[in-house]
Amino acid sequence: MDRHPACDEDIYAWTQEQARLLREASAVRVNLPLDFAHLAEEIEGMGKSDRRSVQSALARVIEHLLKLEFSPAADPCGGWRKSVREQRAAALDALDDSPSLRGRIDLVTAWRRGRGFAVDGLNQNRVDERLLPDECPYDLDQPLDDDWWPANRHALD
Repeated sequence: MDRHPACDEDIYAWTQEQARLLREASAVRVNLPLDFAHLAEEIEGMGKSDRRSVQSALARVIEHLLKLEFSPAADPCGGWRKSVREQRAAALDALDDSPSLRGRIDLVTAWRRGRGFAVDGLNQNRVDERLLPDECPYDLDQPLDDDWWPANRHALD
């Protein structure tokens, strides 16, 4: 018996499988008044939307982790920690709904975007963007771990 992912176990895997099955049904010309091609595209798009939301949340987590690590400012830190907690929760909720998304996360892209956002914010505090690593120093578990926080480099001086 074929085992298909259940919608309530992994939404992303389910959407991708349903899109594939609709395309197969369309190819064999199942005689139903359904627009298989567009249905498949829409269902597949639902899963891709979830993936984009996880990527976006991860980029924001990375942005604020970098600000916490590299900013000499003390006042906005509470807001950055709050943002990290909120975005971690959003990403983790989506990953709970779709565990297969974890393997589809593009950490390099999330890093590039998050670093860019952080550079924009840190420039206001006169932080040289060359201080920030070019490549992601985090593994995927760190930005998603509720208990992990980077040390502030200015506190170490």
